[in-house]
This record gives sequence, C-alpha cells and structure tokens, in this order.
Amino acid sequence: MPKVAAPVPPASGSAPKIRRIAILSVPSVQMMNVTGPMDVFFEANKQSGDAPKYVVEIVGLNADPITALNGTRFMPDATIHTALGEYDTVLVAGSPGIRDYEENKELIEWLMDRSRRAKRVGATCTGAFLLAHAGLLDGRRATTHCNSTARMARTFPAITVDPSPVFVKDGSVYTTAGVTASMDLALALVEEDHGRKVALRIAKALILFIKRPGGQAQFSMQLAAQISDNGPISDSQEWILNHVDGDLSAPALAKRVGMSVRNFARLFKRETQLTPGDYVEAARVEAARRMMEEGHASLKEVARKCGFSDQGGLRRAFVRRLDVTPAEYRETFRLAGR
Repeated sequence: MPKVAAPVPPASGSAPKIRRIAILSVPSVQMMNVTGPMDVFFEANKQSGDAPKYVVEIVGLNADPITALNGTRFMPDATIHTALGEYDTVLVAGSPGIRDYEENKELIEWLMDRSRRAKRVGATCTGAFLLAHAGLLDGRRATTHCNSTARMARTFPAITVDPSPVFVKDGSVYTTAGVTASMDLALALVEEDHGRKVALRIAKALILFIKRPGGQAQFSMQLAAQISDNGPISDSQEWILNHVDGDLSAPALAKRVGMSVRNFARLFKRETQLTPGDYVEAARVEAARRMMEEGHASLKEVARKCGFSDQGGLRRAFVRRLDVTPAEYRETFRLAGR
C-alpha cells in the first residue's frame, strides 16, 4: 500500500484545521458503528465552540436511504460516486452482512483510491474485511470482531490477525473489535489530533466511564468463558475466573480435569486461541482492573488478591496487556471519573 506523507502543519496564526471524516456505510450496517464515532467527533466539536474540529460525512453505495440492522433508515451525505473530495480519515463501518459487499468492485476501488489520499484509513468491526479485500491490510497487524477473526486469518494469510485488542493501529491503518470499540477508536483519533485531556473530557461527557487503551481485551474474560463448547476447557475457564488467587499453573489445571499437561494445553489453545498461561494472566489483569475501579485497595493488596507474586508481577502484566502501569491505569480511571 502506498505510504501517505504526514500532513504539513498549518502556519502560525492560521485558522484551526478542520478534519473531514468519511464513514462508509452499507445496508444492514450496525448502527453504533456509525453513530458511535459520530457522537465522539460531535462532542469534540461541541467542546471547541465556534471552531469545529471535524466534519463527518456518511458515504453510501448510492443515494438510496440506508437501512441499518436495527431498522433505522438514514440518508447518506454522499455516495462512492460523489464523495471525491479530500478526506483526512476514511472509516468503514462494520455490518453482519459485510460479506455481501466484499466483492463489490466499485466499492473496493473507491477504498483503494481514498487510501492513497487520506491521512489515515480505518474500519470498525467487520468493516476490516473491506480493507482486507482492498489489500490495505496486507503485511499489517489487524483485528476485527472476535467472532470473525478466524475467518479473516483463514481468508487473508498476509494479515497478522490479533483477536484480542479493542483496536489496532498499524501505521496509518486502524481496525477495531466489535461495535462499541468504534467509540474507543474515535477517542483514540481525537487524542492523536488534540491530546489526551480532550479525549478524557469527551469520555466523561459521553459517560464512557474510561477511555480504554487499544491493548485492552475486546471482550471480558467472563464472556470468554462462554465461548468454548468443550466441557473440560469451559469448566477450566470458569475455574480460572473464580480462583485468580489460586494455583493456576498448567499442571494444576490439567490435573483438576484429569488430563495430561500436554493434551490440556493443546486443547485449551485450540478452543480459546490462548495458551493457559495467557488466559490466566488476562483473567488476573481483569480482576485487578476491577479492584482498582471499584475500590481503594493498595497495589500490594491488589497484586496479592489477584494471584500475582508481587507488585512487580502486577506491573509487568499490566504493561504487557494494557500498555500502562497499574498506577497510570488508576490515575486515568480517576481523571475519567471526575
């Protein structure tokens, strides 16, 4: 994919830059993949008063009303035939019916053309499949809805598919997990454009509770426990979630379900796409996050109750999983909750 040069900063004293954003939407689009980012960008404009930061346009395949998955009907601002201006950012909104449009030649060509001109390109949820068909994810790391990561990895071997994060940034290309992650991505774009304080104020205004870092898992471990249909594995997942302070080594977990360590580890990875060790660490980090969000326990106590050997182990796991330290996470949560 052609690399896009960084934009030239405006001269001192010039008018603030207004960023044009296109949200490509197909029929049966998941409505929040459209309105979620729009609300974030609207709030950014609201905070800026008379100097709006963003102009958002919904781009459709044609001029007909778009019917969303929830039945909402709305008109596009432009079509792939008329949206020919320069955009700072192009986003593809995800849809459960995205497969119906993955072979649409005009749509793919429009995306390829826009990607050469835009500063950044992204997709929410399964919109990533359109980017993939346009070749925009080749050689890159990407994510999509957790129910579709296996199909993406199988269909596009040139893409490094990461099933875990809320969103992934690889160069100037962004992809997200399902639905609500579209707002996390929009907040990240606002932070990139206008700084962390602005993004946190928007998160507070929209009652998003906290601006999730991109490395945060895209679904809770409680939900993940329901994914495996294999009895011993789903049972082990539930046990891990309810006993984060216990012995959760692979030998202990395997013994509990009457399996060899090797067979248990192999089956666990096949069913969950995670090693037992990765799953345990993720469960412990999530438990620690909840403790810090819901109370005022010291980090030493959080580490002990969540199964970490010490505060150092807690810190290393947080940096690996969330790209922030426990202290930074607590401070971010405190600021967002003001």
